[in-house]
Amino acid sequence: MKADITTLQIGVLGGGQLGRMMIQSAIDLNLNINCLDPDPNAPCSTVANSFVNGSLKDYDTVMKFGENMDVMTIEIEAVNTEALKDLKKKGKVVYPQPEIIELIQDKRKQKTFYKANRIPTADFILTENKEEVMSHKDFLPAVNKLGKEGYDGRGVQILRTEADLDKAFEAPSLLEQLVDFKKELSVIVARNESGEVKCFPVVELAFHPEANLVEFLFAPAEISAEIADKAYQVAVDVVEKLNMVGLLAVEMFLTQDDEILVNEIAPRTHNSGHHTIEANITSQFEQHLRAILNLPLGATDLIVPAAMVNVLGEEGYTGIAQYEGMNDLLAEKGVHVHLYGKKETKPFRKMGHITITDEDADNLKTRAREIKEILKVIA
Repeated sequence: MKADITTLQIGVLGGGQLGRMMIQSAIDLNLNINCLDPDPNAPCSTVANSFVNGSLKDYDTVMKFGENMDVMTIEIEAVNTEALKDLKKKGKVVYPQPEIIELIQDKRKQKTFYKANRIPTADFILTENKEEVMSHKDFLPAVNKLGKEGYDGRGVQILRTEADLDKAFEAPSLLEQLVDFKKELSVIVARNESGEVKCFPVVELAFHPEANLVEFLFAPAEISAEIADKAYQVAVDVVEKLNMVGLLAVEMFLTQDDEILVNEIAPRTHNSGHHTIEANITSQFEQHLRAILNLPLGATDLIVPAAMVNVLGEEGYTGIAQYEGMNDLLAEKGVHVHLYGKKETKPFRKMGHITITDEDADNLKTRAREIKEILKVIA
């Protein structure tokens, strides 16, 4: 890799909000970020050094885009990994590695990897079709997850009783034991090519009951130092056993008997790290860039307690986005608004996020719920 990082052309597969926030960090380091995305109006389309409208899954499109780049990375997993492998053979730097993206694209392979590498996770059964799921009624209550193409809560069904079995997927999937957990946690861990590893402080997640995506995040998580250490050890174990370079979000369950189980992982910047822009010494977006360019990793210390609220499109509204309550929201102390530049809203679409910082950590849960009600995305 060239000594002067400012001369590198960095290609990003995906041009959504994660890419947009990556660009905001890249500007501080004078980095050149170029994006490929199937949506001509994607959030990165107006802010990237160059923007190409095209398919992330088409081999020729990804190859043509990557041939003009020095470094390739992703902001979404649904990409053509064969093209990335061939770009790597041509001497391009590709992080995270294509083989790791491929493994994480398939939840079945992901879970099998945990089991083979003694990474703690819920018991599971691999199933090929609906009929196979229905034959495992003794395994209920369980979660049925599509092997591929599931994203942001899609491709997940909770099967509590035999009456729910009709909801099972007619496709290769897995049946995962339903975990009785106290909390859902996340650790974002970074690793560079030199093998340096750093974790961000553990955060606590609360999920939207209908949309099945993160509704609130609280940092730091309300857990003991001992449990936090367990979570860090698991996150480091995962990234090192993968031998991955880049940023990895490790979503976890804290069980009733204080064990840590890995739920899912994402090889990129993640919703559970958005608060780091304001709340930590180094943001997850800058850390991702440091990791893929083999730069020293930044300090991850929490500067101030924070909460993050996803701004979702309101139910019943589809069309050109309008934002109600912005003046009232901006009058609130410690509120940082991030809108993603998406022109159209639809129910539960991620349109932005709000980070709330407050020296009084106990205050954050109340404030987060109040602030969530101020800004509404309608059409």
